[in-house]
Amino acid sequence: MVQSKFLPGMWSIVMLLVAAGCGHEVKVTRVDAGTTTDLSGRWNDTDSRMVAEAMVKEALELPWLENFSKAKRRQPVVVVGTVVNNSHEHINVQTFITDLERELTNSQKVTFVAGKQEREEVRAERKEQAVYAREDTQKAPGKESGADFMLKGSIATIVDEADGTKAVFYQVDLQMIDVESNAKVWYGQKKIKKVVERKRTVF
Repeated sequence: MVQSKFLPGMWSIVMLLVAAGCGHEVKVTRVDAGTTTDLSGRWNDTDSRMVAEAMVKEALELPWLENFSKAKRRQPVVVVGTVVNNSHEHINVQTFITDLERELTNSQKVTFVAGKQEREEVRAERKEQAVYAREDTQKAPGKESGADFMLKGSIATIVDEADGTKAVFYQVDLQMIDVESNAKVWYGQKKIKKVVERKRTVF
């Protein structure tokens, strides 16, 4: 007869662990990508999309755009520069930059050009074409559209917390800068405030 190696009382612990493991259930619900979801109170895809839409709309309605178009008789060429994360959270700023780029491109009010990393990739493609592509299909260097303006900015937060309730204040600052003169032709600011309450469970 094989004797159990478990000491008295250990069976109870093992059964509790098994019960705890079996009691955990994962439920996944597929929702529309445009649905607002705010589970943790942190910066999320909804914040990124809404802020980008609102700020680009504001930027393109102000006088700098019309003044440039009248003076140059063409649309301004815009590039998105750096957006710095000065918040206490890990925020994927690239997602926010992509939202800004989408809004600028779809507005059809400016000519939007690729950012630094994308330009390097396209330039590498042109270099390869010069060697491997048929001459009549090669794209010549030195014909890029230079940006007239650069959009850049930052995301910052202020956190206030007490007795299980936390208030998070997000501030997004964006600036449109004249690449030739360094003049700031537009300055925009968007603020979001979230209150997160964590309820205590009493057993």
